[in-house]
Amino acid sequence: QVQLVESGGGLVQPGGSLRLSCASSRSIFSINNMGWTRQPPGNERELVAYIITGSITNYADSVKGRFTISRDNAKSTVYLQMNSLKPEDTGVYYCYVDWLGRRHWGQGTQVTVSS
Repeated sequence: QVQLVESGGGLVQPGGSLRLSCASSRSIFSINNMGWTRQPPGNERELVAYIITGSITNYADSVKGRFTISRDNAKSTVYLQMNSLKPEDTGVYYCYVDWLGRRHWGQGTQVTVSS
């Protein structure tokens, strides 16, 4: 079993930045696929970014150039650096890891971009 705990969400003005963290209860050294999704109000969950095989990353078109996903194996933590935030980035952000053939999810952290 893997427990994931997200943190770093909050209220930020348009153009601002936040860094989300996702701490794993297990070492992520051997985990190949980790990522972030989000669920905007009234909409379905969507993929934001993922990192595989250590350093290969991919992003949704809507966040390319603004968001950066990274991992720190020593801290068993995955990060999502979000810059130039827009109101449409508002939503609940969830991290996940794929481990032993199953996807494990965190509880989510709220991000609100508003003036």
